[in-house]
Amino acid sequence: MKHDELSRRKDDHLDIVLDPLRAGTRASAGWDAVQFEHCALPELDLADIDLRSSLLGIALQAPLLISSMTGGAARAVAINHHLAEAAQALGIAMGVGSQRVSLQTGNDQGLTRELRRIAPDIPLLANIGAAQLLEKDGMDLAHRAVDTLEANGLIIHLNPLQEAVQPEGDRHWRGVLAQIARAVTVLKVPVVIKEVGAGLSASVAQTLVEAGVQVIDVAGAGGTSWAAVEGERATRAADRAVAMAFAGWGIPTATCVQTVRQALPDVRLIASGGVRDGVDAAKAIRLGADLVGQAASVLPGATLSTEAVIEHFEVVIRQLRVACFCTGSANLAGLRHARLLDSRALPR
Repeated sequence: MKHDELSRRKDDHLDIVLDPLRAGTRASAGWDAVQFEHCALPELDLADIDLRSSLLGIALQAPLLISSMTGGAARAVAINHHLAEAAQALGIAMGVGSQRVSLQTGNDQGLTRELRRIAPDIPLLANIGAAQLLEKDGMDLAHRAVDTLEANGLIIHLNPLQEAVQPEGDRHWRGVLAQIARAVTVLKVPVVIKEVGAGLSASVAQTLVEAGVQVIDVAGAGGTSWAAVEGERATRAADRAVAMAFAGWGIPTATCVQTVRQALPDVRLIASGGVRDGVDAAKAIRLGADLVGQAASVLPGATLSTEAVIEHFEVVIRQLRVACFCTGSANLAGLRHARLLDSRALPR
C-alpha cells in the first residue's frame, strides 16, 4: 500500500472515532451487570485511599493506561505530545497508536524519542500490528518501534476483524502466533498483546501467555467498533454491508476480564473497551484487571490540550477513589474483594 494511502486511512479513522454517532458499537461492555454493594459505614478517610499501581515494574499513581490511539500525521504530533505530557503529570501509563505509518513512511507523527523526553518516568509502550510481524522486515519493525520511543514494552495488537472487513486489510494471518513467540524471544522489552475492540478469550490469552507474552489487554466489545469504523470508511455499498454486520461483534470487556483472570490468575491484565468512567474502572479492577485503559473518551481532549487530557483523567481518578470509599476499600487490593450485590448477575 502506498504511504500516502496509509496516512489518509489513519486520518479517516481519527475523524470517525471523534464522531460517536459513527464509531459507536451495538455491543455492551457488560459493566451494568456488575453492581457493588454500597458501604454506608466505610471507616475510611477519602484522602487516604491508595490508588497506586505499577506496570512493567514502573510505579503508577493510579491504575490507568492511556490506550493506543491513531490519527493523521498533522494532528497526531500534537495529540501524542498532549497525551505524553498528561501521562507524566498524572503518573499513569501510555501506549501509542500503531507505528506502522511512521516507521514505513518516515513521517514520525510525533512518535519519536521526544515522547520519552516529555514523559521520562512513566511506562511508555510502542505498538505495531500482529500482521506486520509476517512481513519480511517484521522483526525489524518491532525493534525500531521500541527503539524509536525508548519504550518500556511493545504492544502487538490483534485486529483480525478490522483487517477482514477493511478493503485494503491484511487477510493472511497464518504464522502470527509463531512470530509473536519470536518477538518475545528477540526483543529486549516485554511484549503486551492487545485486541482492538472485539475482545480476547481466555483460551487465546492462555495460548499467548504460553508463548511468553507478559501482559494482556483484553480490549473487549463495548467501546469503539472498528468494524463500524471501516463500514463508515467504505466507498462501496457491499463493503459497508459486510462491515456493519459486525458492528456488535465481540466479547464484552467485563466478560473478557472475568474469564481471563479465572484462567490466568497471575498474568498482568489490562481492561479496555467501553470504560466510560471511574466507576467502570472500579468494576474492571473488581473483576480482576490490574490496570484500566481508555482511548476514545480521551481523544476529544487530546486534540485540544494537555490540560484537557489531565482534567479528563482527574475526573476518572476522583470517581475511582469515591468507588473505593463507598465499598470500604482502602486500596486496590481491597477493591478486588469488594462485595457485589449479586454475583449471579456477573457476565458469563
